[in-house]
Amino acid sequence: MHYTVVERELELRLILSPERSIPVPARLSYRTNDPYAVHVTFHINSDSPVYWTFSRDLLVEGVFRPCGHGDVRVWPTKSQGRSVVLMALSSPDGDALLEAPAAQVSAWLERTLRVVPPGTEGEQLGIDDALDQLLAR
Repeated sequence: MHYTVVERELELRLILSPERSIPVPARLSYRTNDPYAVHVTFHINSDSPVYWTFSRDLLVEGVFRPCGHGDVRVWPTKSQGRSVVLMALSSPDGDALLEAPAAQVSAWLERTLRVVPPGTEGEQLGIDDALDQLLAR
């Protein structure tokens, strides 16, 4: 089955304290065969990258207003006069607060929304076709 991938490389900042952060190269990825999710790959100083997957709707909403609970929370803010999106990620291995440039995240999200408009995600999964085939038997 054919699917489309929308990716964006960008540099995030891992917030260590109010005064200190370090750059973290990352890749945002969206695949039409997994239309409800966004995938973020963090390239940190380790043998392998760190992967996170969460709702595209969560990230879209988080660009405009605080949202999420539990493992992933996202909210917009300003940092040194720039618009940024903060992502708080929690796992059994630890917690991270990451800062992303709002304009780059928003532009990438707009590309994903053009490929699969909101409300049409289910059409990408082919569930109706599979159900039709199953019921035709």
